Amino acid sequence: MKKRMVVLFLIAAASAALLSCSGGSSGGATASAAAAKGSILIKLAHGAPVEHSSHAGFLKFQEVAEAGSDGVMKVEIYPNNQMGGDREILEGTQFGNITGGYSSQSPIAGFAKEFFVLDAPFMFKSREEVYRVLDGEPGQKLLSYFEKIKIKGLGYAENGFRNLTCNKEVHSPDDLKGVKIRVMENEIQILTWSSLNANPTPMAFGELFTALQQKVVDAQENPIEFIYTNKFYEVQNFLMLSRHIYSPLVMFVNLDFYTNLAPQHKELIDKASREAIAHNRKVAAENELKAVEAIKNDIKIIELSEKELQSFKDKMGPVYAAIKKKVDNDELANLFLK
Repeated sequence: MKKRMVVLFLIAAASAALLSCSGGSSGGATASAAAAKGSILIKLAHGAPVEHSSHAGFLKFQEVAEAGSDGVMKVEIYPNNQMGGDREILEGTQFGNITGGYSSQSPIAGFAKEFFVLDAPFMFKSREEVYRVLDGEPGQKLLSYFEKIKIKGLGYAENGFRNLTCNKEVHSPDDLKGVKIRVMENEIQILTWSSLNANPTPMAFGELFTALQQKVVDAQENPIEFIYTNKFYEVQNFLMLSRHIYSPLVMFVNLDFYTNLAPQHKELIDKASREAIAHNRKVAAENELKAVEAIKNDIKIIELSEKELQSFKDKMGPVYAAIKKKVDNDELANLFLK
């Protein structure tokens, strides 16, 4: 009997040892332990199709991280809403269920109010200005507020300027009277389009194509690359190059995961992120030109004049006041809303 008990004990101990040595890490405080065992699993999610420049950025991250760690890091990429939309990706990262991902700025503001500052319409005129601000002090200061929700901001990938598509031609706020436009579930975006006389309708991105097709909504606004990859040009008549908001894709990972990495692995994550963002921006600029060329025969593209754009900007006073109130941080607001 005693011999049998000893044998059972040894089997149980061996099984426990095998279980403790198996597997990797996708987030949280287990990163250092996983590295010691020879593997760090990094799960990254985003909502775009694989043709989108955001996916190209993560492929570059995967390449740099895996090669630079001699195989210690293994990167898995989940595109096309496989892990849910932006909100689900943020929550999954926050709780360590996935390692990280991308999100546009509006859903982030629901977690960290400081990100409402990026919803300011007509804040930027060019990509060069965007990169100078986001890669400089204002953008890095903003990323620091991610940490209060257990997320580490890594930088700003390119998502492009948002532009308006509609079933009618739009040249001024008066043209938007009564137009039902799909917006993200973000009170600043709702206020923006209400201020422009439109009827903003919050809706999940995954429902948008069908809603446009069935005329549940009349209009939507997104970067050109998204308009192309999601085929919105097939169910809309006009594309106004309003460039009303620059919409970055914020790149992030779980804070505990990052904090518990060995110094050399932190440096590698930072390096992989920089190279991913640089590659993403290059591909995004190329893709936008290709997208315009691809859709120009299916949707009428309208370049708004400076005077026409000013008629929209003149309505933004209440929006800027609301953003400053929501952000509740004069130092941060002044870095962006000069």
